[in-house]
Amino acid sequence: MANLQDIGYSAAINLLSALAFLIAFAMLRLQPINDRVYFPKWYLKGIRSSPTRAKALVSKFVNLDYRTYCKFWNWMPAALKMPEPELIDHAGLDSVVYIRIYLLGVKIFVPITILAFGVLVPVNWTGGTLEHMKDLTFSDVDKLSISNIPSESPRFWAHVGMSFVFTFWTFYVVYKEYKTIATMRLRFLASESRRPDQFTVLVRNVPPDPDESVSEHVEHFFFVNHPNHYLTHHVVHNANKLASLVAKKKSLRNWLTYYQNKYQRNPSTKPMTKTGFFGLWGTKVDAIDWYLSEIEKLSQEEEAEREKVLRDPKSVIPAAFVSFKSRWGAAVCAQTEQTSNPTIWLTERAPEPRDVYWDNLAIPYFELTIRRLLMGVALFFLVFFFMIPIAIVQSLANIEGIQKAFPFLKPLIEVKSIKSLIQGILPGIALKIFLILLPSILMFMSKIEGFTSLSSLDRRSAAKYHFFILINVFLGSIVAGTALEQLKSFMKQSATEIPKTIGVSIPMKATFFITYIMVDGWAGIAAEILRLVPLVMFHLKNTFLVKTEQDRDQAMDPGSLEFATSEPRIQLYFLLGLVYAAVTPLLLPFIVIFFSFAYLVFRHQIINVYDQKYESGAAFWPDVHRRLLIGLVIAQLLLLGLLSTKGAAELTPCLIAQPILTIWFHKFCKGRFESAFLTLPLQDAMVRDTLERATEPKLNLRTYLQDAYIHPVFKRDEPVTPQILDEEVNSPLVATKRKSTTGNSIKISSEGISEVIS
Repeated sequence: MANLQDIGYSAAINLLSALAFLIAFAMLRLQPINDRVYFPKWYLKGIRSSPTRAKALVSKFVNLDYRTYCKFWNWMPAALKMPEPELIDHAGLDSVVYIRIYLLGVKIFVPITILAFGVLVPVNWTGGTLEHMKDLTFSDVDKLSISNIPSESPRFWAHVGMSFVFTFWTFYVVYKEYKTIATMRLRFLASESRRPDQFTVLVRNVPPDPDESVSEHVEHFFFVNHPNHYLTHHVVHNANKLASLVAKKKSLRNWLTYYQNKYQRNPSTKPMTKTGFFGLWGTKVDAIDWYLSEIEKLSQEEEAEREKVLRDPKSVIPAAFVSFKSRWGAAVCAQTEQTSNPTIWLTERAPEPRDVYWDNLAIPYFELTIRRLLMGVALFFLVFFFMIPIAIVQSLANIEGIQKAFPFLKPLIEVKSIKSLIQGILPGIALKIFLILLPSILMFMSKIEGFTSLSSLDRRSAAKYHFFILINVFLGSIVAGTALEQLKSFMKQSATEIPKTIGVSIPMKATFFITYIMVDGWAGIAAEILRLVPLVMFHLKNTFLVKTEQDRDQAMDPGSLEFATSEPRIQLYFLLGLVYAAVTPLLLPFIVIFFSFAYLVFRHQIINVYDQKYESGAAFWPDVHRRLLIGLVIAQLLLLGLLSTKGAAELTPCLIAQPILTIWFHKFCKGRFESAFLTLPLQDAMVRDTLERATEPKLNLRTYLQDAYIHPVFKRDEPVTPQILDEEVNSPLVATKRKSTTGNSIKISSEGISEVIS
C-alpha cells in the first residue's frame, strides 16, 4: 500500500513529466514548420498565414529569433486574456461552456479543500485508532482519513457537519452555474447569425401513401397543416453505399498523390505497387497507372450508384428536413404534435447541417426501440464482464500481486526506488491503459442505437461512459481492491468484525485514486497540449501527400473537444472530490490542481487549436448537472454507510436527509432551467424574425436553404450564397396524385386549402 513517500515520489515523477511535456510544447510551437499544428484554428479562419513564406531556408524550419525563447511561457497568460464574450464568438458556446466545467470544479473544491484541511485533517490525525488495530494494512495516508477515528466517537459530528457544509456549498455553486449557462444559451440563440437549423425541423416516420411519393406526401401535409409558414423540404435518401464509394475514392486519390509526389522527386524510377491487400501481395504494377485506372472505375461505379439513388423510389426513406419561412414557424412545428397518432409525423428541431449523422437517417424508425433495448442489454453485460479484468489488473498492480504472479522479480521489487515507483504510479497507468479502447466501443454502440446527430451521439456515449466509470472504475476499484487487500484479514476475523474492516478499508483506496489523478489529470493533460500524434501525422502528410497550400491546410488536424470521453472523465474527478472530501481530505489538493491546470490548457486549445464539429448551444449542460449531482448522492450514501460501521447510529437520521435534499435540488433546477435547453422560446423566435424582416426585407430564404440539408455526396463543390430578390418567391399550386372517393384531383396552395377533402 502506498504511503506518503510513495505518493511524493509519484508526484515528483508526474510533475517532471508534465513539465517536460510543457517545455517540449513551448519549444515546438515556436518553430515555423509546426505552426499549422499548434495554431490550426487561426488558419481555418483565414487570419494566420504560414511563417515559412518569404524566409531564408533555415528560418523556414527553425525559429532563429532568440527573443521568442525568452518568453516561451507567454502562452499561459495569453490563454487567459481573451474575454468570454469574444471567446464565444471565436470558438462557440459549446467550447466555452465545456471549459467552464473545469472552472466549476475550481469553484467547488478550493473552499472545500480549505475547510477540510482546517477542520477534518486535525480531527482525523489525532484520532489514533489505526495503531491499535491488529492485522490491518494501513499507511500514513490513512491516518489522515476518517479511518483513524475510533468507533462511536463524538468526533464524527465534525464529519457530518462538514458534509452538510460541502453539500450546501455545492448546491449554491451548481445553481449559480446552471443559471449562468441557461442565460448564456438563451442569449447565444438570440444573437447568433442566421443558420439553416433555425428554420428547419426533422420529420420522421412519414406514413406511406399509396398515391403519392414521400416527397409529395410531405409537401402536401405541411401545405395543409402549416399553410402560412411552410417553405420547402428535402427528403432523405439512403446514400450510405454512395458515401462509402466517395470515401474510398478519396482514399485512392490520396495514394495517387503520394505516388505522383514520389515520382516527381525521383523521375528516374517509376513507383510500383502490388494489387493485393494494402499493396502487400499480388501482381506488381505501375502505381500511378493502376491508381488512375482504379479511380476511373470507381468514378463510373459512383455515378451509377448516384443515378440509382436519385431515381429509385425505394432509396427515399420516410423522413425529411422541412424548412419554414420563419424561426417562429419552425419552433411551433418542432414543439407540437402534428396528428392525433403520436407515432407518425414526428418532428424535432433539426441539427445544424454539419451536425447531421447521415448514416443513421436511413434506419427505419420502428427499429430504434429494439436497437436501444439490445444496446442497453449489451451495455449491462459489457459493464459486468469488464469488472473481472479490472479486478485482476488492480490485484496485480501492487507489490503483493506482482510478487505472487512473478516471484522471480522479488529481489528487484525490494529495491526502495522501484518499490515506490510501482506503488505510486503503476496502478494509475494500468487502469488508464486498460480503458483506451472503451470509448470507441461505446460510440459504436450509440451509432447502432440510431441517433441522427453527432451531438446526440456524443451525449449518449458520454452517458454510457459515465455509467461504466461509475460502476467499474470507481466502485469496482474500491470493492475489488479492498476485498483483495483485506482477504487475509477477513479470514481471521469473526463475522461481526467484517463490516468494521470494510468501513475502515474503503478510505484506504484514496491512495490509488491519488496516483490515478496524477497520471491522468496531470501528465495526461500536459500531453494533450503537446499534440504529439497530430504533430507526427501532419509532417507525414506534408511530406508524402501535400502538393499545394490547399493540400497543406487539409493535412491539418485541429481536433475537437471529445465530449463523449472527456466529460465523463471530468465527472470522475467531481465524484472523487465529493466522496473523499469528508473521508480522506488529502486527495482534494490533487483534484484542485487538476481542475486549475486543465482549465488553463483547454482554454488555450479552444483558442488556438480545436475546431468543433458542431455547435449545439451547450445542449449538454443538463447532463453535466445531473451527473454531478449523482456523484454528490453517491458521496452522501457512502459516508452514511461508512459511519454506520463506526457505531454512529445516532447520526444516521441527519445523513439520510442529504440525498433527499439533493434529489429535491435536482428537480428544482430541472424545473427552473432545463426548458431553456429543450425548446426555443416563441417570443425570442418572433423577435428574431421581426428584426430580420426589418433589416433584410429582400432576403430569399428559399435560396438560402436550398442546399442546406442535401446529403454531402450530392452537394455541389461551390458554396451557395443567399440571393437578394425583390420579393419572396411565391409557392405555386401543386397538384396531388391522391384520389378522392369521387376521383377528383385536389390542388393546395401555400395560401390555404382550395378544396376540403371529404
